[in-house]
Amino acid sequence: MTINTDVQTALEWRYAVKQFDASKTIDASDWNTLENALHLSPSSFGIQPWQFIVVQDKTLRTQLRAASWNQSQVEDASHFVVLTAKKTMDVQYIDAYLNRIVEVRGVDPSSLDGYRNMILGKASQPSQAIESWTQRQVYIAMGMLLATAAMLKIDTCPLEGLSSADYDRLLNLTDTDYTTVAAVALGYRDIADKYSLAKKVRFDKESIIHYR
Repeated sequence: MTINTDVQTALEWRYAVKQFDASKTIDASDWNTLENALHLSPSSFGIQPWQFIVVQDKTLRTQLRAASWNQSQVEDASHFVVLTAKKTMDVQYIDAYLNRIVEVRGVDPSSLDGYRNMILGKASQPSQAIESWTQRQVYIAMGMLLATAAMLKIDTCPLEGLSSADYDRLLNLTDTDYTTVAAVALGYRDIADKYSLAKKVRFDKESIIHYR
């Protein structure tokens, strides 16, 4: 079987880091690349129902660690990104997105009427369904960030073990239309992390990938 060995090596190398080297920092060029990965992440309708918060304040990181089952990665990683999802999908937001399409592509606004109605149809679902939908979009962005970091040989650890309510409070999101879904710590693994050389454990490919 022919395979791109560069991609394979990067994906084999990637793992959820348990212990970061707090003395190492991601350089500006690599960080800009990672930011772009988030910015260019795909989403349903291209609607981008998210905001990403890069937490740099050390005191805030300490507070977030306490809201993350005391996971050290929150404080020790070079960069820490909180991924939030939009809780509602209103007409104003949808029209702002469509106006952006007109601005970027130079199309006639009326040509987007059908597309607008399609998105509005999706947005007419109950609020719980909308919030579930937007949260799923956030995980697409997380995947993009993890994969891009692996290509750059930058370590990551995705975190779901956190209190969304506490994160929202600490990040002043409580009275906004966004809520915390997950977070990603990024940096460089500590040589003391005993899992860094462990082999990946996956079910046989044939048991999870099927052709029809």
